[in-house]
Amino acid sequence: MQTEATPAQADVSELDLVKRCQAGDTEAFDELVTRYRTRIFSMIYNMVHSEQDAWDLAQDSFVKAWRSIKRFRGRSSFYTWIYRIVMNVTIDWLRKKQVKGAGAEFDDAVELKEIDPASRTVPKADALPFETMERSEIRARIEKAIAQLSPEHRAVILMKEIEQMQYHEIADTLGCSIGTVMSRLFYARKKLQNLLRDVYENI
Repeated sequence: MQTEATPAQADVSELDLVKRCQAGDTEAFDELVTRYRTRIFSMIYNMVHSEQDAWDLAQDSFVKAWRSIKRFRGRSSFYTWIYRIVMNVTIDWLRKKQVKGAGAEFDDAVELKEIDPASRTVPKADALPFETMERSEIRARIEKAIAQLSPEHRAVILMKEIEQMQYHEIADTLGCSIGTVMSRLFYARKKLQNLLRDVYENI
């Protein structure tokens, strides 16, 4: 899994910051949060399609991480550890709210990473000037389709296609087997392709 820190920072300063956090240093925790909050917010936003809800869930995740920091054992990077907390908090919230999605469009102002147009999950949509409107409509259709997936299926699609995580990383984050991840990804992709069948045929 990619992080915003360089390898040197992850190996040295991140570990030092975590140790300071475990000793009760809130400033060290603020520094860790600042390092990763943009990517964390972006991932949550892709899950819930609401900027306010994404910030609220990010804050809830950071509070939970602070309360649990003494249980961090360093067997993974801090980002991997907090990412697992973030995904669990977000999926739980989606389950409780039973969010189905109302077709909100991608918010370019938030500068979210886009799904790779060459991936098997979504059709290609080149941003040529005369295709701006069509591309916008396709983006809205893709987001609406993703919003119709269950929280678990939505999570594996976003982690695989946007975060570009490996199967074992997704399994570790969600606390399930690699086989379960592959199954969820297969069914999520099939549902998206069915929902976007006309889009694929017209590209």
